[in-house]
Amino acid sequence: KVSLLTGYHFSYGTLWLRKIDGKTGEGVLYGIASFRSFCNAARDEVIDELDAATAAGFDATLWNFHGIGTGVVAEAATDTALGTELTTEYNPNSTRATGVQSQPTSDVYRTVATNTLDSGTPAITEHGVFNQAATGGGNLFDRSVFAAINLVGANGDGLQTTYNFTLASGG
Repeated sequence: KVSLLTGYHFSYGTLWLRKIDGKTGEGVLYGIASFRSFCNAARDEVIDELDAATAAGFDATLWNFHGIGTGVVAEAATDTALGTELTTEYNPNSTRATGVQSQPTSDVYRTVATNTLDSGTPAITEHGVFNQAATGGGNLFDRSVFAAINLVGANGDGLQTTYNFTLASGG
């Protein structure tokens, strides 16, 4: 887990996508949609928590809420929200899906959630992991942009997202 270019250890996030057909329950695996580093705001919050002088009551267990949207602007480390997050299309409205957390290996944190829709026909192009269930707020841990996946709310379609955060150590 050392960069071949710099020789330094690094951390990164990967996002896997699976569309769930609301009528049949069948899933279509889209595979890895993003392989990137996480957002500056998340990095800053972790570093501040490690520094007792600036600690602000951080709770890492809350970075477990998955938001999806239709924004298409490229990802940036400076992102603090999704470009165009869904609201009333979510079931329930304005509520991000809560992930199931696990640790598949000693250096990987995983959260898996399914956002199910009950209205609209959005072409989903972005995903984010947040520390708040309600839309319109919370801190963004990571944002990914990918090719459109069309969902039909009237069918109860959903998008299952698996986010892995790897924090490498050692030499």
